[in-house]
Amino acid sequence: MSQTRKNTSSEGETKRQTSSVNKFLRGSKAESRKENNDLKTTDSQPSNWIQKTAPSETAKPLSSEMELRSSMEKYEQFLQKLGKKAVNKCLDLNNCGLTTADMKEMGEALEMIPELEELNLSWNSKVGGNLPLILQKFQKGSKIQMLELVDCTLTSEDGTFLGQLLPMLQSLEVLDLSINRDIGGSLNSIAQGLKSTSNLKVLKLHSCGLSQKSVKVLDAAFRYLAELRKLDLSCNKDLGGGFEDSSAQLVMLKHLQVLDLHQCSLTADDVMSLTQVIPLLSNLQELDLSANRKMGSSSENLLSRLRFLPALKSLVVNNCALESETFTALAESSVHLSALEVFNLSWNKCVGGNLKLLLETLKLSMSLRVLRLSSCSLVTEDMVLLASVIQTGHLAKLRKLDLSYNDSICDAGWTMFCQNVRFLKELIELDISLRPSNFRDCGQWFRHLLCAVTKLPQITEIGMKRWILPASQEEELECFDQDKKRSIHFDHGGFQ
Repeated sequence: MSQTRKNTSSEGETKRQTSSVNKFLRGSKAESRKENNDLKTTDSQPSNWIQKTAPSETAKPLSSEMELRSSMEKYEQFLQKLGKKAVNKCLDLNNCGLTTADMKEMGEALEMIPELEELNLSWNSKVGGNLPLILQKFQKGSKIQMLELVDCTLTSEDGTFLGQLLPMLQSLEVLDLSINRDIGGSLNSIAQGLKSTSNLKVLKLHSCGLSQKSVKVLDAAFRYLAELRKLDLSCNKDLGGGFEDSSAQLVMLKHLQVLDLHQCSLTADDVMSLTQVIPLLSNLQELDLSANRKMGSSSENLLSRLRFLPALKSLVVNNCALESETFTALAESSVHLSALEVFNLSWNKCVGGNLKLLLETLKLSMSLRVLRLSSCSLVTEDMVLLASVIQTGHLAKLRKLDLSYNDSICDAGWTMFCQNVRFLKELIELDISLRPSNFRDCGQWFRHLLCAVTKLPQITEIGMKRWILPASQEEELECFDQDKKRSIHFDHGGFQ
């Protein structure tokens, strides 16, 4: 009987503690104000932290409640020192200048909030080397859903600890370890831990010092990550060559919506291997292969098979050194991408003089919001074609258009474009800047541009760097600035 009474008392104590912590983390404003008042209650004031019970049965629970309250007050003081507070079970301490002395205090504070679901410690370099001290109190069954540790100077030992911690985080959905270049050496441990995070939806390993071998290590974990929606392996320059024999498990990511492999030094053999996988990711919505210059002559088959990705909304292949054959393959497949909203072809010189290959795509892309053709060696004929497409009512949903660094376009081309840009009613940003090494006088087309701007209700930014305005046109711009009813920024660098 005494044992039963003891268990009952213990359970009651646990419920009261959990209730107190839950109260601290509830989201509504009214409850938050009540919680703050609870935390500030003095001994002479009534407190909801302590429940009225018979004296003979409350000695221990009363002590526990007081200890909990004291700990919670220390926790609140810790956050107040940083100018932060927990909101809706989320704690964002990114870029807080955390010191080494804060690390132990942080670990103790996190122990006080078992209901925590989101934790962001990004941009705090002192976290590196101290991760176990901060997170070691996380218990199995932790409710953490999002853990962000971007640019925390994590060490290889931190990575090893994290790999051992991951199996305890069964609710984890987002893990961001980006810009921690020393954790590549502990990737085996991290990947092993990832096998136990079956609910993971976002995995970001941008600029983490991954190597060729890393692909094979991660590939073994992919089969356990069936719910993954976003995978970012970008800016790992030593990754090149790793996909040659180790991309098979990528196809297991049936729900993958975002794949970012930009600046990974992909080789021709990598591209060949990915050609067998990427087109099978039928739910893929965003694909970034940019800044992989070896793709230029080897991606014809891959780009041709993108037509099998009907859900694709964003395709970024800038600075891939595309050649005539690969660009043609891309143009032909892009016709089938009816959901496309973002299309970035910048820094591919082969586009110049060949924009006509994209004519059908531009006509059929009813959802296109962003079109980037910077430094594509566009010529006047390309501008005439683009103006014609705009004039006939296509690209009506376009919001951002980048035509910068195309210095070969003559005044006639700019005139034709500026006369028709007024039809892009939803345009917000337009960039027609020249290269840093080039300066040119604005032609009469500038007057057409000013006239068009008055008919663009949403435009806010126009890039015109290194275009030189004569005095008369500068006066027109000044008058426009004074008369206009909206705020439009002409980024001209002073019209040197």
